[in-house]
Amino acid sequence: MGDETTGGAPDPIAVDELDPRRWRILAVTLVVGFMTLLDVTVVNVAVPSIREGLGTSAGTVQWVVSGYALAFGLVLVAGGHLGDAYGRRRLMTVGLIVFVLASAAVGFAPTAGLVVAARLAQGAAAGLLTPQGAGLIQELFSGEERGRAFGYFGLTVSVASGIGPVLGGGIIALAGDDLGWRLIFLVNVPVGLVALLAVRRLVPVARDDVEREHVDIVGAVILGLTVLCLLYPLIAAESGERLPLLLVLAVPPLAWWFVRWERAVRSRDRAPLLDVGMLGELPSYGSGVLIGTLYFAGFTGVFLTASVWLQEVRDLSPLHTGILLTPFAIGAALTSTPAGRLVTRVGHRVVICALVVLMAGFAAIALVVPEQSNTALWWTLAPLLLLAGLGGGGVVSPNQTLTLQDVPPSVGGAAGGALQTGQRIGSALGTAALMTVYGLTASATDGDAALRVALLTSVAVLSLALTVVVRAHLRARNERSDG
Repeated sequence: MGDETTGGAPDPIAVDELDPRRWRILAVTLVVGFMTLLDVTVVNVAVPSIREGLGTSAGTVQWVVSGYALAFGLVLVAGGHLGDAYGRRRLMTVGLIVFVLASAAVGFAPTAGLVVAARLAQGAAAGLLTPQGAGLIQELFSGEERGRAFGYFGLTVSVASGIGPVLGGGIIALAGDDLGWRLIFLVNVPVGLVALLAVRRLVPVARDDVEREHVDIVGAVILGLTVLCLLYPLIAAESGERLPLLLVLAVPPLAWWFVRWERAVRSRDRAPLLDVGMLGELPSYGSGVLIGTLYFAGFTGVFLTASVWLQEVRDLSPLHTGILLTPFAIGAALTSTPAGRLVTRVGHRVVICALVVLMAGFAAIALVVPEQSNTALWWTLAPLLLLAGLGGGGVVSPNQTLTLQDVPPSVGGAAGGALQTGQRIGSALGTAALMTVYGLTASATDGDAALRVALLTSVAVLSLALTVVVRAHLRARNERSDG
């Protein structure tokens, strides 16, 4: 059910109307999305400071980084489904309140255990918030405007991923190691409160004339267990734990159970958590989820690996490290919006070209950068990251547009949540794989060789994403020819 009163907020807006405030609503949504996604990467450069400040182990600190991603991934689809059923404004309100409180709890926590617990709550709140952005874009925009909106969404994703290290490094440099890592989280409090006021003022309340579907709690639990059994072992492996890897064996039967359950729910004319029938009925949706998963698997871990290499092998400061990694965000900022506008006219070709450029940038870094001096990194690593960023900016928003183009707005939140769950799973898989490759190679040879092997591993994963995009492009071209 929607909010009972508007409380001074705008009147409910029908899905099929063009809301004149839609661009302002999008701006608020992007601020919220930027804040939640930034917290995935901003702590990468703060890991040494957190470990020293709390006097804890590397394994515990890893949970500060990865626990957020775990809770984030667990809640995404359920958060999108709840937004579809009960309104974006309500879910964004609840999510922002929890996110602000959890951010404050992390910043003031006296022990590592409380920091990890608060980060889990923060990640769960982010999982409630993030799919509402895709759902609102589905509801408020159509045609070329939707491509532009997803272009801005992709820009937000790319910039948040790229600027996180430099922002974290800058705060630590200004405030010192102990206070700096706490301020990284406390800065979310004022930003979140301003965003909360904007959400209550701008985002339309749920329509009262829409019949509310039941919430598929059983499906949410099964999917949550499936994601948990996949992500938890990967995160635990980064901390050196091997026994949890046995949980991966439970993923196939749980996934089978989830599909069977969702089909049964649909056969009873009730709303499933995720309409798995869309994967077969809408090939663009299934391929888009796979492309997003593979892209984030190949792309996300590069920044953590490079950050570790720059700080531990090259002995650079967190701020220096962050500045060197920033050109990727600059490149992504330059191409995200134009790519979002182009995709409605040229389709998958945007993503194909973008992936080729991204892979070329990462391959060039692997071949050129490891032997360079620290000074030479400014004219080798930085320009090549800019090149890679120009490619990366052209992947997220076009793929989002193509994936959701045929999805009904009424299930846009859950569908967007599933797409982003794939991205979070890809991020966890890629980060664990690249850090494992980096660690094993470094122990056998040296850090420079480890960086090279990790980057080439990233290129190999991205080549799988490229293969799926090419196949989707050929299928779409054949469908147009047959039509």
